[in-house]
Amino acid sequence: MLEPYYNHDLLEAGCDEAGRGCLAGSVFAAAVILPRDYENAALNDSKKLTAKKRYALREQIERDALAWAVGEVKPEEIDKVNILHASFLAMHRAIAQLQVAPEALIIDGNRFDPYPGLPHTCIVKGDGKYLSIAAASILAKTYRDDYMDALARECPYYDWEHNKGYPTAKHYAGLEAHGPSVYHRRTFNLVGNRQTSINWDALPKE
Repeated sequence: MLEPYYNHDLLEAGCDEAGRGCLAGSVFAAAVILPRDYENAALNDSKKLTAKKRYALREQIERDALAWAVGEVKPEEIDKVNILHASFLAMHRAIAQLQVAPEALIIDGNRFDPYPGLPHTCIVKGDGKYLSIAAASILAKTYRDDYMDALARECPYYDWEHNKGYPTAKHYAGLEAHGPSVYHRRTFNLVGNRQTSINWDALPKE
């Protein structure tokens, strides 16, 4: 089982994001505070779990956590601040919604924009080491998947119900045939290695 906490004397929130490497859609992040004595042997990095297991664990996390919240940063915001800082902003928005105030943060990864008034520790591959970060990774992933499934029904050309906005062959084929949607990130490379250009000025605004 993963470690229950990093800070022995502080109430900590684990934070993680989902959707950072996608070509389209918002980036999501979650913050989770678990009880000090919490045990759940099934909790792990969301990427190592099946979709069915992630959604089952989401119910458990939301039931058992002292507090949890999910934050979102939309594509147009990503294009303004870049995806790295957008990921941190999504975490900030999640932290700000917590109904219990944490005393410290543990962040998946090696960088973070400090949250005012709270110490933080960055932990590389933290979603496979600490329960609260793993829980945050599951919430961020499942809430973003729900969002991308909804966008797939609105924009059925890109196979988002299967790739969730990541740059797969079918996603590129949809871009080639139909051009970008209003949900695509305009600062990302949407053409891959192909000799194709996109006229953004011709697209409708969201």
